[in-house]
Amino acid sequence: QVKKQCDQKLLIRMKTKCVPCSLNLDTQCPAGYTKITNGTGIPDCRYYLEIKTHTLSFPGCRHRCVKEFEQPECCQGHWGPDCMGK
Repeated sequence: QVKKQCDQKLLIRMKTKCVPCSLNLDTQCPAGYTKITNGTGIPDCRYYLEIKTHTLSFPGCRHRCVKEFEQPECCQGHWGPDCMGK
């Protein structure tokens, strides 16, 4: 039995919105994503607060999330919607 379908595993990465680090403990990743950082996350961003006519910028934190996704693909030498072509 020759394997005709060789699905590719893709890792989709994303970061959550930048918020004050003290508020980031409870931040969840979107549905289907897994949080790969813990605690308050990574302090690598800035968030903004608008106060009357000024916009203030503060250091903040965000979490990294990943989602594994299988992309259907035919093995080498096979093609078509069902990978039957040679």
